[in-house]
Amino acid sequence: MNKLITYLIAALVALASLTTQTARAMPLTVQQIQTASTHTTHYDCRDGKTVTVQYTNARNRQSFAALTVDGRKLLFVNVIAGSGARYAADQYVWWTKGPQANLYDEMAAKDSPPLLADCQAREK
Repeated sequence: MNKLITYLIAALVALASLTTQTARAMPLTVQQIQTASTHTTHYDCRDGKTVTVQYTNARNRQSFAALTVDGRKLLFVNVIAGSGARYAADQYVWWTKGPQANLYDEMAAKDSPPLLADCQAREK
């Protein structure tokens, strides 16, 4: 059942990306997932790029992060991490530790740098 929900979410995200070209966070609207809270965080990265991430916490304690990678809106699902919060979608990992975050391509060579490195959450 959890895999079915994950595939359903991925399909909805893919469909949403076909219908809009905006680069803003998208709402999570899957009926089986009851949202407990959402918040949006803006990050400034070392290379001058910025990224906006919408975090969603569900009542069943699942967590999601929605962000755009290479023009694709992706829904990342929280997975186990030694420290911080680690989210995975497709071949990418968004890993936060406190106010800092990095975006990794798991298909890249082992010694490749993050796609987005040293991203710092903006003060509210």
